[in-house]
Amino acid sequence: MSALFPTYKRKQIRLQKGNGTYVYDQNDKKYLDFTSGIAVTSLGHCHPDVVAALQKQSECIWHTSNLFEIHQQELLADTLVKHTHLDLAFFCNSGAEANEAAIKLAKKFTKKNKIITFNDSFHGRTFGSMSATGQQKIKEGYGPLLSTFIHLPWNDIEQLKKQADNDTAAIMMEVIQGEGGIKIADPDFYKAVQEICEKNDILLIIDEVQTGIGRTGKRYAYEHFELDPDIVTLAKGLGNGFPIGAMLGKSKLADMFGPGSHGTTFGGNPLACAVSQSVLDIIFHDEFLSEVERKGKNFKAQLENHLINFPCVKEIRGKGLLIGIECERAGELIVNLEDQGLLTVPAGEPVIRLLPPLNVTDEELTSALNTILALFNNKYEKVT
Repeated sequence: MSALFPTYKRKQIRLQKGNGTYVYDQNDKKYLDFTSGIAVTSLGHCHPDVVAALQKQSECIWHTSNLFEIHQQELLADTLVKHTHLDLAFFCNSGAEANEAAIKLAKKFTKKNKIITFNDSFHGRTFGSMSATGQQKIKEGYGPLLSTFIHLPWNDIEQLKKQADNDTAAIMMEVIQGEGGIKIADPDFYKAVQEICEKNDILLIIDEVQTGIGRTGKRYAYEHFELDPDIVTLAKGLGNGFPIGAMLGKSKLADMFGPGSHGTTFGGNPLACAVSQSVLDIIFHDEFLSEVERKGKNFKAQLENHLINFPCVKEIRGKGLLIGIECERAGELIVNLEDQGLLTVPAGEPVIRLLPPLNVTDEELTSALNTILALFNNKYEKVT
């Protein structure tokens, strides 16, 4: 019997090693990894530059208290805000922690309590971020949660107009809902969100934990929709597997997070920041991001072209290399794909989520496409 709490429904696959886009299990079976640790290992497994950064920093100093100046934090913060209208960074250990920081900062700055989030959203599993999440299954059994969150239908401008008012501290959203099923709203919805925030002095918090750091072909996904967030939260791809999260914000918020107002023991330690800097040194280049966008568009178009004639497929959606196939029996198909050597992950109940490393090759994408098509051709009949 395992000494672990049974928190996870684990697969009978134990991944022993990884190299680039491939991983190997306890039987040395090879898999094409299109989970990337759920949008985490964006440069694949054991990327030489990331490994070198980790090794170099590990021989200097791993951790200091945040009571001391940490040069690696300063460098990383500058890199993160350089191409944005944001000014400041706070470092933590995860996406949930980043969202907790954002919630605290928004309430303290505005001196208001109400925060609007959306159905099917996911913001984390700590008490505050769980309260913000718009999925009941995440909350079952935990009793009363924070009552100041209002959950509205995604992509519903009229409901948003009714609920957003001068008592609202913030609107908090993923611009593309990841765990909720790779759901993208209409352009008018994003425009309405921005206008409502500006009209009512509401802070706009954008959760980029899954979509940020190049996943959608931009540094941050909000860039696709011309949004002007006050706060952005990051994690997952920020450290390529090394635990790190971040909250970015505008300079007007600085005084609310003065000494003693918030903190974390491990957040932003030199080791985490050095690893993260090596990741951004690769991803945050226009040429790299253009390739992510190109590969994502081509892969999505090929999936659409080949799967459109299967009645079981409802829709294929996403941006960059965050792609979802909404279809019948998605869970069963994910297991079938594993058997064929392709690892994917669900998003919501009916969606196969495809999250390859951002440096995946065209040949690897073609291999994944052929595996998917072979499975659908074997399982389902086409409509001609």
